[in-house]
Amino acid sequence: MGARKPNAGQRPSARQLLAKELARLREESGKSLATLGEETTYDRAYLHKLETGARVGSPEVIAALGAVYGTGHHLTMLWQLARGDAFADKYKRFMELEAKATVRYEYAVGTIPGLLQTEGYAREVLQAARPRDDNDLSEQVAARLGRQGLLWGDDPPHFRAVLDESVLRRGAHDPEEWATQLEHLVAVSELPNVTIQVLPFAAGLHGLVGTSLTILWLPDGSAVAYTEDARSGELFEGAADVEDLRLSYDLLRDLALSPRESVAFIKRLMEDGRSCAPDQT
Repeated sequence: MGARKPNAGQRPSARQLLAKELARLREESGKSLATLGEETTYDRAYLHKLETGARVGSPEVIAALGAVYGTGHHLTMLWQLARGDAFADKYKRFMELEAKATVRYEYAVGTIPGLLQTEGYAREVLQAARPRDDNDLSEQVAARLGRQGLLWGDDPPHFRAVLDESVLRRGAHDPEEWATQLEHLVAVSELPNVTIQVLPFAAGLHGLVGTSLTILWLPDGSAVAYTEDARSGELFEGAADVEDLRLSYDLLRDLALSPRESVAFIKRLMEDGRSCAPDQT
């Protein structure tokens, strides 16, 4: 199915603009989809989906098309505007709010939070969700990694992540990739705006068992909360709901290891992983 046409008077989305530009460039070049596929090494059916807006593409395919058409960074800039469409509509409201947040608290119970993931770890997590194909997977990875710029901007939010111990015990299949991910956690924890804590199994039961939670504080002093499990997510904007979830987070944080103890815990996991690695000699 192609991209929906905007209603009369409605401005086209960045995704639609990207698709229109790709179609225009190919028409002006006089190339067929088959020829373009040969020159970029991408399947012509996939390229057609980019031109109709059915797919948003990945940095790799956009770079390949830019090289063929000689557009420089023009297509990449359009793609950066359009990549938000890789997320489900129900998540876009949350993304709009997180871009404005001055403080962000997160509790992760299933996987390492997206803002802290390495590319290899993100790829494995998203692969487990059974994407349609390799191109779809690349688009999702690029969209996830693109959001990490929130932590590295000129005025980044304060970010506190409490990681359930189960998150750190369920490593990636590739030991080297998992080691890289743990090293990345330690490195990011040294940023002045980032605090990482570990909630050990010894903490026992608590009010957020099985539920990941993100709380965002906005410039006007208000806050929103987003809960998520393996199949669904829900955004809470009502003050009473957010306050209840905030209290659950505060109580959970009190059970967690201190930031210093948490980094030491992660480093021990790294050492354990190295000591358990098979002998390559």
